[in-house]
Amino acid sequence: MLMKQAREMLENRLIPFWAALRDEEYGGFYGWMDGGLKVDRYAEKGCILNSRILWFFSRCAQELGRQDCLELAGHAYRFLTEKCLDRSCGGVYWSVDCRGRPLDDSKHTYNQAFAVYALSAYYEVSGDPEALTLAQTLFELIEKRCRDQGGYLEAFDRAFRPASNEKLSENGVLAERTMNTLLHVFEGYAGLYQASHDERVGRAMRFILEIYRDRVFHPAKRRQEVFFDLRYNSLIDLHSYGHDIESSWLIDWGCGLLDSPALREEIGAIDQALAHHILERAYQAGSVLNECENGVDDPARVWWVQAEAVLGFLNAWRKEPSCTAFRDAAAEIWRFIRDKLADPRPGGEWFWAVDADGAPIPGKPVVGPWKCPYHNGRMCLEIIRRKFDVPC
Repeated sequence: MLMKQAREMLENRLIPFWAALRDEEYGGFYGWMDGGLKVDRYAEKGCILNSRILWFFSRCAQELGRQDCLELAGHAYRFLTEKCLDRSCGGVYWSVDCRGRPLDDSKHTYNQAFAVYALSAYYEVSGDPEALTLAQTLFELIEKRCRDQGGYLEAFDRAFRPASNEKLSENGVLAERTMNTLLHVFEGYAGLYQASHDERVGRAMRFILEIYRDRVFHPAKRRQEVFFDLRYNSLIDLHSYGHDIESSWLIDWGCGLLDSPALREEIGAIDQALAHHILERAYQAGSVLNECENGVDDPARVWWVQAEAVLGFLNAWRKEPSCTAFRDAAAEIWRFIRDKLADPRPGGEWFWAVDADGAPIPGKPVVGPWKCPYHNGRMCLEIIRRKFDVPC
């Protein structure tokens, strides 16, 4: 059954793999492992990666009641607060070197949001009031320095002067606003709201939901637009299958925290439309495609897309039990993950991506600034927490 296998994946593979990357000399966790499973102990340490590791071990400690995971979370927390936080200008750096010295001192809204998410999770399991204070301070910084009347801006230099947004732009465009940053600001705020019930955070979440409804979601296309100028004009014909199925359950979760039945019904309908469209459009051969640009699909099966698809389809099935295709798709994607994406080599975790036949795509790291335990770990944790037990 799915719950049993998800717990085994979490406890026997993911937790031991990431625990083994602990850097006892300089703090934090090693920032790079190549496709051959070779760790670079001197690689840069991405602050997003560290925040996601902090979030992961905090949630593992809370869900599984494991003291070792709480201690690992504390290790990540100390590195975040001692090395990644800019005590002079505020906010979180993009990256530090292996010793924890600022390497890329730019500030990005996306990065600040993940620190809020991680610190909130650590506070919930540890009860450390400093963690909550830091999360609230970063929330206030985002609202003051990273938001305008239309929504959230993207990239800044160390002193929070506007900068170019290469880090969260791709596919040949340079975006002034992105769906991705908006989603994860909402996620970070939802984590903080769950920990604090601060109505200021709740108001900011409602503001984001209005943007999601009115600007990001495209009703006729049943998808989110991805990259925008300041006025929310879409810059490219891009359908990000992974982000749509991730949004379908993650926004559902955050919206549910606000305890507004009317809002939950309105936003929930959008979320369900996204899930249905991904099931119809991107679910192929027992897995989910990566994205579609200008009508051309990218057939890579990326690790995080599959993890989010399992959760997205299970969430949609729980909302609409008569649509058993959601349940069956989630079970089939889990089998694809288990048989194709999970790395069978001793000391391996998951491959970054495989092709349509399940062969690993070369040249991708196993650990890096973006390759982390957040998506696959959260999938396992949510399956356990929400008791998604289906035959697989």
